[in-house]
Amino acid sequence: MNSSIYQIKITLKDSKPLIWRRFLVFSDISLYKLHKAIQIIMGWEDYHLHHFEVGRNFYGIPDPDFDDGTINGKGILLKDIVPKIPSQFLYEYDFGDSWDHIILVEKVMNSELKMKHPICIDGKRACPPEDVGGIWGYQHFLKVLGNPKHKEYRDLKEWIGGKFNPEHFNKELVNEILKKIKY
Repeated sequence: MNSSIYQIKITLKDSKPLIWRRFLVFSDISLYKLHKAIQIIMGWEDYHLHHFEVGRNFYGIPDPDFDDGTINGKGILLKDIVPKIPSQFLYEYDFGDSWDHIILVEKVMNSELKMKHPICIDGKRACPPEDVGGIWGYQHFLKVLGNPKHKEYRDLKEWIGGKFNPEHFNKELVNEILKKIKY
């Protein structure tokens, strides 16, 4: 593969403290495969709709029953929407909860690195659980989990399966799962 490698930082907008990841992808990855990589890198489960917002354009999977102007991301390459480096755009996952992510293409590197799939190189904090109610629901979730006397504590502990550490991020596990995404 003769394309460049982009170093990208993705940050979950409005998370405090910040939830973020840094990863490497080939510049000619399709937006569809980038979405698949982001799902793994962030820890989402790909249950919901998504789109990339670049300027006035939205890229994702168009709904044949609802013409909102979404451009099919399967045929669009990352390098085609990144006019310069650094470059920034948005990724939204789960239109109900509105998990907004800031994607910053930080730098371009030559392709001497022999990558067969995207690689996560750094990150901080756990991804919020699916369907927790967006960033504000997540903040409430953390508040409840921090107070065993809270009236919702037992229900949330049961819902999350007992354990949740908001500070935990396992880069090695993410990279193992990323091997499923082939170029």
